[in-house]
Amino acid sequence: MKKAALTTTLLATSIYLTTPALAENPAWKQGKTETAHDITVYHSPSCGCCKGWIDHLKEHNFNVKSIEMDNVDPIKQQHGVPQQTASCHTAVIDGKVIEGHVPAQDIKALLASSNDTRLLAVPGMPSGGPGMDWKGARQDAFKVYAQSHDGKISVFRDYQDY
Repeated sequence: MKKAALTTTLLATSIYLTTPALAENPAWKQGKTETAHDITVYHSPSCGCCKGWIDHLKEHNFNVKSIEMDNVDPIKQQHGVPQQTASCHTAVIDGKVIEGHVPAQDIKALLASSNDTRLLAVPGMPSGGPGMDWKGARQDAFKVYAQSHDGKISVFRDYQDY
């Protein structure tokens, strides 16, 4: 019952609302820091938005180890990514899992915190999000979810009008 309620909640919130704004100067291009982190990203060799997200990370001083693979599902399973939070790429940084188009500053905020979050995820591929923010793209609302070590999922950040 609990799993069904969680799935329903996540599916309902992953239906993105279109806003009239365009993704030409999104919030995550601001607030860059000099702090550098090593991150490993597993992604398809043919996915342009994955490469766009990697570029986003590099713009925020992440040292990216890019591992291209035709099927990322085994990595998702190995790191316990819940199916309802899945996206096109999975990353690992300092023992934490990052799933999908999570903004770089949210990853840095997670790493700077002392909470028990083990995973950040942006389900699907929201238009306008990092890696999906080409000129003229819609800015769809989306949420970054956090999962703790005990399996509880909460909203880490809500992007409505960015």
